[in-house]
Amino acid sequence: MSDAPKNPVRDAILALTAARGAGKTIAPEDAARAVSPENFVRVMKDVRAEAIRLHKAGTVSIYRKGQPVENPDTFKGVYRLGLPAA
Repeated sequence: MSDAPKNPVRDAILALTAARGAGKTIAPEDAARAVSPENFVRVMKDVRAEAIRLHKAGTVSIYRKGQPVENPDTFKGVYRLGLPAA
């Protein structure tokens, strides 16, 4: 059995982006709703924080207006999540 702590937000982002496939994106709200359908608004901040960590690791890309963000620490506004471009 693994001692690594479970991270439902990370798991949701990774599962949804993988299911969507290359060249497609998900809304952050999709991941938040997967974690907590009733209280997804409370999870949105966690989704953003985890998305930034995954973006920095190169696992997931954060997109604004169809383009990957250059600096995940300073982007603002509506964003989407997807697999990194090959």
